[in-house]
Amino acid sequence: MSTNDGIRADWATKDFYQVLGVSKEASADEIKKAYRKLARANHPDSNPGDQAKHDRFKQVAEAYDVLGDVEKRKKYDEVRAAYASGGFGFPQGGFGGGGQGGFDVGDLFGDRVRTGGLGDMFGDLFGSRARTSAQPRPQRGSDVETTATIGFTDAIDGVTISLRLTSDAPCPTCAGTGGKPGTKPHICTECEGAGFVVVSTGGAFAMNETCPACGGRQLVYDEACPTCHGSGRGSSARSIQARIPAGVKDGQRIRLKGKGAAGTNGGPAGDLFVTVKVRPHRVFGRSGDNLTLDVPVSFDEAALGAEVKIPTLGGAPVTLKLPAGTPNGRTFRVRGKGATRRDGTKGDLLATVHVHVPGALDSGAREAVEAYRAATAGKPLRANLFEDGAS
Repeated sequence: MSTNDGIRADWATKDFYQVLGVSKEASADEIKKAYRKLARANHPDSNPGDQAKHDRFKQVAEAYDVLGDVEKRKKYDEVRAAYASGGFGFPQGGFGGGGQGGFDVGDLFGDRVRTGGLGDMFGDLFGSRARTSAQPRPQRGSDVETTATIGFTDAIDGVTISLRLTSDAPCPTCAGTGGKPGTKPHICTECEGAGFVVVSTGGAFAMNETCPACGGRQLVYDEACPTCHGSGRGSSARSIQARIPAGVKDGQRIRLKGKGAAGTNGGPAGDLFVTVKVRPHRVFGRSGDNLTLDVPVSFDEAALGAEVKIPTLGGAPVTLKLPAGTPNGRTFRVRGKGATRRDGTKGDLLATVHVHVPGALDSGAREAVEAYRAATAGKPLRANLFEDGAS
């Protein structure tokens, strides 16, 4: 990539009109319309996890950065025309990868490719307009990760919590410039204000790397900031209010857009990702969007049937009607008493019956149980275990 006014070494081999799906004669409005349509379709926020569309979005943004700028588009068209005709030393028809008819950018420009000197060549072609000083580019702040522990009820109902964050931020002394306050900057001579240099990887290929001299800030100072020693970065401690949505699950990762580290040179802030830990409840459990509850019942309630009052989370108790002969482990569903779903509806409460066997009996209870044993002696429960030749 060039270092002068957006001139880039790879313009000759990239067809930005094809990337946007427009003709070379397309108007500025047609180019803008095509870009907006493609950007919406491929934006990372609309396609999480789709790397192909993320890469496509970058290509579209790169193409519009050139074709959407009148001066850059003019220079790009001139470079492409020279390349197609074999002018300015370019081989007609394109770069080769070595071998018969091959062409090596490094052979043509030598070490100038590694230092951004290809931009100097283009600057000589198109005049002094290519040597205008660059303005520092806005840079997005970094994303921040943190963990928050909340109560079980707060996870079900949603809660606003206060988070104390320490994150990367522009140095407070130099405001991110890296220079000593009161000193004046000048354009980096290593990258000539582009913030990056082009490094040849051999053959017709080259890649961009952050300028080692200015760290991508495009400007350098003769005296470094005494606080950050020229890095332009520091740390920031701050408190923010974060809304945890209702129904959040233990271990779920919540994204809070724009709550991460501050950007530089007017760039947007990064995002904050909060991993939520939920403390267990003494009575209730959770299964997906449903709450679970173990309900102890006595033998007589299970055998004869009963109406049992059970709690709900944050609401009034409800009555569970047990039919006669309810077996141990049977689960009853109480609709609408579970966790809140994303659409605002609620899951259910799943109440599972556990028949309680007393550890000790008083004389009256023992007499009653013995009478029950005598009454049911002719109906052994385990007779079927020994039928059909089972050993």
